[in-house]
Amino acid sequence: MKTTACSLLFIISFLQLMVPVNAEETLDSVTKKLKEARRLERPPSAMTKRLSCTSIKASGTLASCPPGMIATGCSCGFACGSWNVQNENICHCLCPIIDWTVARCCQMSK
Repeated sequence: MKTTACSLLFIISFLQLMVPVNAEETLDSVTKKLKEARRLERPPSAMTKRLSCTSIKASGTLASCPPGMIATGCSCGFACGSWNVQNENICHCLCPIIDWTVARCCQMSK
């Protein structure tokens, strides 16, 4: 009796595995739902922001970015490659003799 019940249970389980399932349709519906959820997660303003940059040239060892902009890089005269950024908006060339300094200044804008 026990072997008959176990065999019957095995056959029923096996038959359930043979039931055709349209996996492609299921995958498509899941993909659509994920795309919709991702679209709703991001606010539209995040996709429309742009990076705008300008270069500011000054005599001497310092070049300052305009208010609201951040120095992203510097360039120095007399082939000086040693510089740092101070307070996020000032380029400072570190070589002893410098005739000009350029600050590359950028900001995110709508």
